Amino acid sequence: MARVAAVGAGVIGAGWIARFALHGHDVAVFEPKDDTFADIARVVDRAGRSYADLGIGAPQRGAIIRCSSIAEAVDGAVFVQESVPEVIELKARVLGEIDSALDASATIGSSTSGLLPSQLQETLSNPSRMVVGHPFNPVYLIPVVEVVGGKLTSADTIQRAQTFYSSVGMKPLHIRKEIDAFVADRLLEAVWREALWLVNDGVATTQEIDDAIRYGFGLRWAQMGMFETYRIAGGPAGMRHFMAQFGPALAWPWSKLTDVPEFTEELVDLITAQSDEQSGMFTLSELEETRDANLVAILAALRGRRWGAGALLDGNEDR
Repeated sequence: MARVAAVGAGVIGAGWIARFALHGHDVAVFEPKDDTFADIARVVDRAGRSYADLGIGAPQRGAIIRCSSIAEAVDGAVFVQESVPEVIELKARVLGEIDSALDASATIGSSTSGLLPSQLQETLSNPSRMVVGHPFNPVYLIPVVEVVGGKLTSADTIQRAQTFYSSVGMKPLHIRKEIDAFVADRLLEAVWREALWLVNDGVATTQEIDDAIRYGFGLRWAQMGMFETYRIAGGPAGMRHFMAQFGPALAWPWSKLTDVPEFTEELVDLITAQSDEQSGMFTLSELEETRDANLVAILAALRGRRWGAGALLDGNEDR
Protein backbone atom coordinates (compact mmCIF):
# COMPACT_ATOMS: atom_id res chain seq x y z
CA MET A 1 0.00 0.00 0.00
CA ALA A 2 1.16 3.55 -0.73
CA ARG A 3 2.59 5.71 2.02
CA VAL A 4 0.39 8.62 3.08
CA ALA A 5 1.07 11.50 5.46
CA ALA A 6 -0.99 13.20 8.15
CA VAL A 7 -0.02 16.69 9.31
CA GLY A 8 -1.89 17.53 12.50
CA ALA A 9 -3.24 14.82 14.77
CA GLY A 10 -6.02 16.26 16.89
CA VAL A 11 -9.48 14.72 16.95
CA ILE A 12 -9.90 14.88 13.16
CA GLY A 13 -6.28 14.11 12.32
CA ALA A 14 -6.24 11.06 14.59
CA GLY A 15 -9.43 9.82 12.92
CA TRP A 16 -7.79 10.12 9.51
CA ILE A 17 -4.71 8.26 10.76
CA ALA A 18 -6.91 5.43 12.04
CA ARG A 19 -8.82 5.15 8.76
CA PHE A 20 -5.63 5.20 6.66
CA ALA A 21 -3.77 2.67 8.82
CA LEU A 22 -6.73 0.30 9.09
CA HIS A 23 -7.00 0.29 5.32
CA GLY A 24 -3.40 -0.87 5.08
CA HIS A 25 -1.50 2.37 4.47
CA ASP A 26 1.68 3.27 6.32
CA VAL A 27 1.00 6.71 7.79
CA ALA A 28 3.77 9.24 8.41
CA VAL A 29 2.61 11.68 11.08
CA PHE A 30 3.80 15.14 12.05
CA GLU A 31 2.26 16.56 15.21
CA PRO A 32 4.24 18.97 17.43
CA LYS A 33 2.41 18.04 20.65
CA ASP A 34 4.14 15.06 22.29
CA ASP A 35 1.13 13.88 24.30
CA THR A 36 -0.98 13.53 21.17
CA PHE A 37 0.58 10.22 20.15
CA ALA A 38 -0.90 8.36 23.11
CA ASP A 39 -4.30 9.67 22.00
CA ILE A 40 -3.63 8.49 18.44
CA ALA A 41 -2.94 4.97 19.71
CA ARG A 42 -6.20 4.95 21.66
CA VAL A 43 -8.18 6.18 18.66
CA VAL A 44 -6.63 3.59 16.34
CA ASP A 45 -7.34 0.80 18.84
CA ARG A 46 -10.94 1.92 19.26
CA ALA A 47 -11.37 2.18 15.50
CA GLY A 48 -9.81 -1.26 15.09
CA ARG A 49 -12.42 -2.78 17.41
CA SER A 50 -15.19 -1.11 15.39
CA TYR A 51 -13.75 -2.40 12.12
CA ALA A 52 -13.48 -5.89 13.56
CA ASP A 53 -17.14 -5.77 14.58
CA LEU A 54 -18.07 -4.64 11.07
CA GLY A 55 -15.75 -7.12 9.37
CA ILE A 56 -14.04 -4.44 7.27
CA GLY A 57 -10.55 -3.07 6.76
CA ALA A 58 -7.26 -4.40 5.42
CA PRO A 59 -5.93 -7.77 6.61
CA GLN A 60 -2.81 -6.01 7.89
CA ARG A 61 -2.76 -2.67 9.72
CA GLY A 62 -0.38 -0.09 8.30
CA ALA A 63 2.44 1.33 10.40
CA ILE A 64 2.16 4.73 12.09
CA ILE A 65 5.47 6.57 11.75
CA ARG A 66 6.22 9.49 14.02
CA CYS A 67 8.13 12.26 12.22
CA SER A 68 9.99 15.26 13.58
CA SER A 69 9.14 17.66 10.74
CA ILE A 70 6.64 18.24 7.97
CA ALA A 71 9.33 17.58 5.38
CA GLU A 72 10.11 14.19 6.92
CA ALA A 73 6.43 13.25 7.10
CA VAL A 74 5.60 14.05 3.49
CA ASP A 75 8.75 12.50 2.02
CA GLY A 76 7.63 9.72 -0.31
CA ALA A 77 3.91 10.23 0.40
CA VAL A 78 1.42 10.00 -2.45
CA PHE A 79 -1.30 11.78 -0.46
CA VAL A 80 -1.11 14.24 2.44
CA GLN A 81 -4.03 15.10 4.72
CA GLU A 82 -3.62 18.38 6.62
CA SER A 83 -5.68 18.70 9.82
CA VAL A 84 -4.25 21.63 11.80
CA PRO A 85 -6.56 24.07 13.69
CA GLU A 86 -9.01 26.27 11.78
CA VAL A 87 -6.84 29.39 11.64
CA ILE A 88 -6.37 30.50 8.05
CA GLU A 89 -2.88 31.92 8.60
CA LEU A 90 -1.73 28.69 10.25
CA LYS A 91 -3.30 26.45 7.62
CA ALA A 92 -1.87 28.51 4.76
CA ARG A 93 1.63 28.39 6.28
CA VAL A 94 1.47 24.63 6.92
CA LEU A 95 0.10 23.92 3.45
CA GLY A 96 2.92 26.00 2.01
CA GLU A 97 5.47 23.90 3.91
CA ILE A 98 3.83 20.69 2.72
CA ASP A 99 3.75 21.89 -0.87
CA SER A 100 7.40 22.91 -0.92
CA ALA A 101 8.60 19.53 0.44
CA LEU A 102 6.19 17.19 -1.38
CA ASP A 103 6.82 15.23 -4.55
CA ALA A 104 5.28 16.97 -7.56
CA SER A 105 2.95 14.05 -8.34
CA ALA A 106 1.40 13.87 -4.85
CA THR A 107 -1.96 15.31 -3.77
CA ILE A 108 -2.77 17.53 -0.77
CA GLY A 109 -6.09 17.39 1.07
CA SER A 110 -7.12 19.87 3.77
CA SER A 111 -9.59 18.92 6.49
CA THR A 112 -10.90 22.47 6.84
CA SER A 113 -14.57 22.56 7.77
CA GLY A 114 -15.34 25.82 6.02
CA LEU A 115 -12.35 27.83 4.79
CA LEU A 116 -12.37 28.34 1.04
CA PRO A 117 -9.72 26.34 -0.81
CA SER A 118 -8.94 29.31 -3.08
CA GLN A 119 -7.77 31.23 -0.01
CA LEU A 120 -5.66 28.31 1.21
CA GLN A 121 -4.00 27.92 -2.21
CA GLU A 122 -2.51 31.39 -2.19
CA THR A 123 0.78 30.35 -0.56
CA LEU A 124 1.35 27.27 -2.74
CA SER A 125 3.80 27.09 -5.60
CA ASN A 126 1.77 24.20 -7.05
CA PRO A 127 -1.82 25.13 -6.10
CA SER A 128 -3.41 22.85 -8.72
CA ARG A 129 -2.76 19.75 -6.55
CA MET A 130 -4.50 21.03 -3.39
CA VAL A 131 -8.12 20.22 -2.55
CA VAL A 132 -10.36 20.36 0.51
CA GLY A 133 -11.26 16.93 1.92
CA HIS A 134 -13.68 17.77 4.73
CA PRO A 135 -14.65 14.75 6.90
CA PHE A 136 -16.90 14.26 9.91
CA ASN A 137 -16.10 12.91 13.36
CA PRO A 138 -15.39 10.06 13.91
CA VAL A 139 -13.54 10.04 10.61
CA TYR A 140 -12.86 6.30 10.77
CA LEU A 141 -16.61 5.46 10.87
CA ILE A 142 -18.46 8.33 9.15
CA PRO A 143 -17.79 7.78 5.45
CA VAL A 144 -18.74 11.08 3.84
CA VAL A 145 -15.98 13.50 2.80
CA GLU A 146 -16.69 16.77 1.01
CA VAL A 147 -14.22 17.31 -1.82
CA VAL A 148 -13.93 20.97 -2.81
CA GLY A 149 -11.56 22.44 -5.33
CA GLY A 150 -10.36 26.04 -5.43
CA LYS A 151 -10.01 28.32 -8.44
CA LEU A 152 -6.60 26.81 -9.20
CA THR A 153 -7.37 23.14 -8.42
CA SER A 154 -7.09 20.91 -11.48
CA ALA A 155 -9.82 18.52 -12.56
CA ASP A 156 -7.24 15.74 -12.33
CA THR A 157 -6.64 16.57 -8.65
CA ILE A 158 -10.37 16.38 -7.91
CA GLN A 159 -10.50 12.96 -9.54
CA ARG A 160 -7.37 11.68 -7.78
CA ALA A 161 -8.67 12.85 -4.41
CA GLN A 162 -12.03 11.16 -4.92
CA THR A 163 -10.35 7.96 -6.04
CA PHE A 164 -8.05 7.95 -3.02
CA TYR A 165 -10.82 8.66 -0.50
CA SER A 166 -12.95 5.93 -2.08
CA SER A 167 -10.06 3.50 -1.70
CA VAL A 168 -10.18 3.94 2.09
CA GLY A 169 -13.92 3.31 2.26
CA MET A 170 -15.21 6.87 2.10
CA LYS A 171 -18.07 8.44 0.17
CA PRO A 172 -16.61 11.51 -1.58
CA LEU A 173 -19.10 14.26 -2.36
CA HIS A 174 -17.74 16.67 -4.97
CA ILE A 175 -18.90 20.17 -4.05
CA ARG A 176 -18.74 21.82 -7.44
CA LYS A 177 -19.05 25.44 -6.27
CA GLU A 178 -16.96 27.08 -3.56
CA ILE A 179 -19.15 28.28 -0.70
CA ASP A 180 -18.36 29.05 2.93
CA ALA A 181 -18.81 25.92 5.13
CA PHE A 182 -19.58 23.83 2.01
CA VAL A 183 -22.83 21.79 2.13
CA ALA A 184 -23.07 19.51 5.17
CA ASP A 185 -21.94 22.11 7.70
CA ARG A 186 -24.40 24.63 6.29
CA LEU A 187 -27.20 22.14 6.92
CA LEU A 188 -25.90 21.46 10.42
CA GLU A 189 -25.60 25.19 11.07
CA ALA A 190 -29.26 25.67 10.16
CA VAL A 191 -30.39 23.04 12.67
CA TRP A 192 -27.93 24.34 15.29
CA ARG A 193 -29.20 27.94 14.99
CA GLU A 194 -32.81 26.86 15.35
CA ALA A 195 -31.90 24.71 18.36
CA LEU A 196 -30.19 27.67 20.02
CA TRP A 197 -33.32 29.74 19.62
CA LEU A 198 -35.50 26.98 21.07
CA VAL A 199 -33.30 26.84 24.19
CA ASN A 200 -32.92 30.62 24.37
CA ASP A 201 -36.69 31.14 24.20
CA GLY A 202 -37.42 28.43 26.77
CA VAL A 203 -39.28 26.26 24.27
CA ALA A 204 -37.16 23.13 24.75
CA THR A 205 -34.11 21.86 26.62
CA THR A 206 -30.98 20.37 25.08
CA GLN A 207 -32.25 16.91 26.11
CA GLU A 208 -35.63 17.45 24.46
CA ILE A 209 -34.07 18.72 21.24
CA ASP A 210 -31.70 15.75 21.05
CA ASP A 211 -34.62 13.41 21.73
CA ALA A 212 -36.62 14.99 18.89
CA ILE A 213 -33.72 14.18 16.57
CA ARG A 214 -32.64 10.72 17.72
CA TYR A 215 -36.13 9.33 18.35
CA GLY A 216 -37.63 11.08 15.33
CA PHE A 217 -36.34 12.38 12.03
CA GLY A 218 -32.73 11.41 12.78
CA LEU A 219 -33.69 7.76 12.28
CA ARG A 220 -35.10 8.56 8.86
CA TRP A 221 -32.15 10.76 7.90
CA ALA A 222 -29.68 8.01 8.81
CA GLN A 223 -30.89 5.85 5.94
CA MET A 224 -32.75 8.06 3.45
CA GLY A 225 -31.70 11.64 4.01
CA MET A 226 -34.15 14.51 3.56
CA PHE A 227 -35.40 14.57 -0.02
CA GLU A 228 -35.98 10.84 -0.33
CA THR A 229 -37.86 10.88 2.99
CA TYR A 230 -40.07 13.75 1.78
CA ARG A 231 -40.68 11.98 -1.53
CA ILE A 232 -42.34 9.16 0.44
CA ALA A 233 -44.31 11.71 2.46
CA GLY A 234 -45.78 12.97 -0.81
CA GLY A 235 -47.57 9.66 -1.32
CA PRO A 236 -48.12 8.15 -4.80
CA ALA A 237 -47.71 11.59 -6.43
CA GLY A 238 -44.24 11.87 -4.90
CA MET A 239 -42.20 15.04 -4.44
CA ARG A 240 -44.43 17.28 -6.53
CA HIS A 241 -47.39 16.61 -4.23
CA PHE A 242 -45.25 17.07 -1.12
CA MET A 243 -44.04 20.46 -2.38
CA ALA A 244 -47.58 21.55 -3.21
CA GLN A 245 -48.87 20.45 0.19
CA PHE A 246 -46.13 21.90 2.38
CA GLY A 247 -44.80 24.71 0.19
CA PRO A 248 -47.09 27.33 1.77
CA ALA A 249 -45.54 26.58 5.18
CA LEU A 250 -42.34 28.26 3.98
CA ALA A 251 -44.12 31.59 4.39
CA TRP A 252 -45.10 30.83 7.97
CA PRO A 253 -42.92 31.78 10.99
CA TRP A 254 -41.59 28.26 11.54
CA SER A 255 -37.92 29.18 11.65
CA LYS A 256 -35.50 31.84 12.86
CA LEU A 257 -32.69 30.83 10.53
CA THR A 258 -32.11 34.38 9.35
CA ASP A 259 -31.12 35.47 12.84
CA VAL A 260 -28.99 34.14 15.69
CA PRO A 261 -29.54 34.60 19.44
CA GLU A 262 -26.86 36.65 21.13
CA PHE A 263 -24.29 34.44 22.83
CA THR A 264 -24.74 36.02 26.26
CA GLU A 265 -23.19 34.53 29.38
CA GLU A 266 -26.71 33.62 30.48
CA LEU A 267 -27.38 31.60 27.33
CA VAL A 268 -24.01 29.86 27.50
CA ASP A 269 -24.58 29.03 31.17
CA LEU A 270 -28.08 27.73 30.43
CA ILE A 271 -26.97 25.44 27.61
CA THR A 272 -23.96 24.24 29.58
CA ALA A 273 -26.08 23.42 32.63
CA GLN A 274 -28.64 21.55 30.55
CA SER A 275 -25.92 19.65 28.72
CA ASP A 276 -24.28 18.71 32.03
CA GLU A 277 -27.61 17.45 33.36
CA GLN A 278 -28.17 15.50 30.14
CA SER A 279 -24.75 13.86 29.77
CA GLY A 280 -22.53 14.90 32.66
CA MET A 281 -22.78 11.45 34.26
CA PHE A 282 -20.66 10.04 31.41
CA THR A 283 -16.96 10.56 30.80
CA LEU A 284 -15.79 11.66 27.37
CA SER A 285 -14.36 8.20 26.78
CA GLU A 286 -17.68 6.56 27.69
CA LEU A 287 -19.56 8.82 25.28
CA GLU A 288 -17.08 8.06 22.48
CA GLU A 289 -17.34 4.33 23.09
CA THR A 290 -21.14 4.52 23.08
CA ARG A 291 -21.17 6.64 19.93
CA ASP A 292 -18.92 4.22 18.09
CA ALA A 293 -20.80 1.13 19.21
CA ASN A 294 -24.10 2.67 18.09
CA LEU A 295 -22.64 3.73 14.75
CA VAL A 296 -21.31 0.21 14.20
CA ALA A 297 -24.76 -1.22 14.90
CA ILE A 298 -26.43 1.24 12.51
CA LEU A 299 -23.87 0.60 9.78
CA ALA A 300 -24.16 -3.16 10.24
CA ALA A 301 -27.95 -2.98 9.94
CA LEU A 302 -27.75 -0.86 6.79
CA ARG A 303 -25.07 -3.17 5.40
CA GLY A 304 -27.41 -6.11 5.69
CA ARG A 305 -29.95 -4.13 3.68
CA ARG A 306 -27.34 -2.87 1.16
CA TRP A 307 -28.73 0.63 1.65
CA GLY A 308 -27.10 4.03 2.19
CA ALA A 309 -23.82 3.83 4.08
CA GLY A 310 -24.28 0.06 4.37
CA ALA A 311 -24.20 -0.32 0.60
CA LEU A 312 -20.99 1.74 0.57
CA LEU A 313 -19.38 -0.74 2.98
CA ASP A 314 -20.39 -3.67 0.79
CA GLY A 315 -19.11 -1.95 -2.33
CA ASN A 316 -15.78 -1.15 -0.69
CA GLU A 317 -15.32 -4.75 0.40
CA ASP A 318 -16.21 -5.98 -3.08
CA ARG A 319 -13.66 -3.62 -4.58
